[in-house]
Amino acid sequence: MTADTPLSGRLDDDDYPAYTMGRAAEMLGTTPGFLRAIGEARLITPLRSEGGHRRYSRYQLRIAARARELVDKGTPIEAACRIIILEDQLEEAQRINAEYRRAANEAADSAPGSS
Repeated sequence: MTADTPLSGRLDDDDYPAYTMGRAAEMLGTTPGFLRAIGEARLITPLRSEGGHRRYSRYQLRIAARARELVDKGTPIEAACRIIILEDQLEEAQRINAEYRRAANEAADSAPGSS
């Protein structure tokens, strides 16, 4: 481990692939097959260890937990993955829209004669 990447910094990183497939499945109360299925549906793409084993981050586990909620309510896995992808795209579009509005308001407020 180098001084540039202290362990505590990695443990706080939501994107650090800290969990094995078995541990991730256990934490989610699901099976490794479920994690493989949402990977095949391209909802999440786990990183691979040097030995080729799938490793999941906390962020990916939150996405997988949302997929499991939908599947548990009877949504087919492919549809659940598509719903989550669309929810994520909508959230991103809303964030960008809010940034544009904020910039437009700041520009209007700083324009000459806008007192």
